[in-house]
Amino acid sequence: MAATDWEWDDTLFSGAAPYYRRGRLPYAPGLVGTLTGELAPDGRGRLIDVGCGPGTLALSLAQLFAETVGVDPDRGMIAEAARGAADIGVSDRTRWVRARAEELPAGLGTFTVATFGQSFHWMDRDLVAATVRDMLRPGGALVHVSDAKAESWPVDGLPHPAVPYAAIEELVRHYLGPVRRAGRGTLPQGTPGGEAAILARAGFSGPRRHLVPGGQALERTCDDVVAWAFSMSFSAPHLFGPRQGDFEDDLRRLLREASASGRFSERLPSTEVLVWR
Repeated sequence: MAATDWEWDDTLFSGAAPYYRRGRLPYAPGLVGTLTGELAPDGRGRLIDVGCGPGTLALSLAQLFAETVGVDPDRGMIAEAARGAADIGVSDRTRWVRARAEELPAGLGTFTVATFGQSFHWMDRDLVAATVRDMLRPGGALVHVSDAKAESWPVDGLPHPAVPYAAIEELVRHYLGPVRRAGRGTLPQGTPGGEAAILARAGFSGPRRHLVPGGQALERTCDDVVAWAFSMSFSAPHLFGPRQGDFEDDLRRLLREASASGRFSERLPSTEVLVWR
């Protein structure tokens, strides 16, 4: 789908950072091994993670590189990433830069690998693709990581009910209207696709595709699901204004009605990895 009549603004994920790490599902557990096999890092290269959020992808790969640089325009996300680096002891080999991808190269130098973890669709993609290509050393790789969208994992046989995502999204529409919100604007047709043509236009070859298998069973609490809702651009906390507390009360009521125990079962999505050279 093509996004129309929408321009990025700095409220896109405003207030979402504290909820992100708890609310979002992790990537499939074989991701780091897959990327290690594909990229063969020698521990001396540099990684730039563009649109790094709270460091989800960058922190999982930081041990493979001499330096990892995360770039994100949201102040809260950068703060969460720095905290995460301290928590796992990689502050000395990570750097967090508050900037839009469109502001690159921003004096950051050259890199062996550039990663985009479900972030590329928020950017001026032609501009960013061309800029990042110029920032990569000869033989460097651009890696696009995302959930495998076409999958549907049943929760039959798991101990708790499924997360009632459809009902949650209906509740969001009740509060925010029928058209998907995104920052100060709306995305009536969703976020854009067509990354392959854009990256080919920028001079990349490929991609090599890997599907890291998901399906692992997870248990989620009401707090986890509330955090998921507030981590999403279409239901970020700022969108509710003074009604945020009312929305959360209604959301928790919905979740209690869906699961008397307050626990839900879910299966981890597979992770799609596209490697461009």
